[in-house]
Amino acid sequence: MVASLNLSKKDLLLAPIYLYQGLKVKRDTVRLPEPEGERFGRVQLQSSTDTAANTYKQSLHLMIVGDSAAAGVGALTQQEALAGKLIPALQQQQVIHSQFDELVWSLQATTGHTSFDILRRLYVLPTPNEEVDVMVMSVGVNDTTSNVSTTKWRQQIEQIIAIAQRKFGARKLIFSSLPPMAQMPALPAPLNGFIGAKATALDEVLQEVCQTHHGVHYMAADFSTMAETHSKGNPIDSAAMFASDGFHPSSITYGFWAQQLAALIAQLVANSKT
Repeated sequence: MVASLNLSKKDLLLAPIYLYQGLKVKRDTVRLPEPEGERFGRVQLQSSTDTAANTYKQSLHLMIVGDSAAAGVGALTQQEALAGKLIPALQQQQVIHSQFDELVWSLQATTGHTSFDILRRLYVLPTPNEEVDVMVMSVGVNDTTSNVSTTKWRQQIEQIIAIAQRKFGARKLIFSSLPPMAQMPALPAPLNGFIGAKATALDEVLQEVCQTHHGVHYMAADFSTMAETHSKGNPIDSAAMFASDGFHPSSITYGFWAQQLAALIAQLVANSKT
C-alpha cells in the first residue's frame, strides 16, 4: 500500500519557501485559455465502398474526460490538442479502421477540475443513449496542487470508476498517468521537488486502484521516451514539451500523448475481439 505523503523535517523547514513560491507561481504564471474548436463529432472510418459491403454499421464510442490537459490548454486549437490529435491517430490504427465504420467522440473537460469536480460532472451529465466503448481520463494535477490527501484521492478515483462503468457503460476506462510535475518549467526549486513527490504519491495510488478493477487501465505517459521515439533520434528541447506557461503540454506533447493512447486503445480493442 502507498502511504500518505508525510512532511519530513526538511519539508517543514522549507514550508515558508514552498508557500512563497507557490503564491508567486500562482500570481505570475500566464493563464492560457482552453482552445476553441469542436468538442464532439462523428468521423467516418471506412470508405463508402467498404461501408456498402457491410450489412451492419458499428461505431466506436470514445469519451475524453478530465482537466485542463484533456481540454487542450497549451494548444491554440482543439485540432492541435489531445482530442484533435487522438482522432486521426486512431484512424491510422488498422484494427480500429477494420472493425468500425465510424468514430463517435466527445470531450468533457474543464480547466482546474479535480477528481471531485470530474466526479460531480459525471453525475450531472445525461446518461448517453449508447454505451461508451472507451473513456480516457486525465486527472490528478489539480488534486496535487490543492494537496488532496491520498485517502481522499483513492476514494474519488474509485467513485469515478463506479459511475463511469454504471452510468456510461464504459467498457474500457483508461487513466493517463500524472505528468512529471517536478520537470515543469513554471515550478522553481525546491517547490518542484515537493510538488513532484506529491504527484508521484497520487500516481502510485492511481496505479493500485486501476489494477483492482476489470476493464480499467493505467497508461504511463512517458513523454521523454515518446519524444525520443517519434523524433527519430533528433534531440527535442525539453522546453518544447511544455506550453508557454511552463505548466501545460505543448502541441508536440499532445501529439506524443495521442499516439500512445491510440496504440493502447487499438491493443485493447484487438484483445477484446480475441
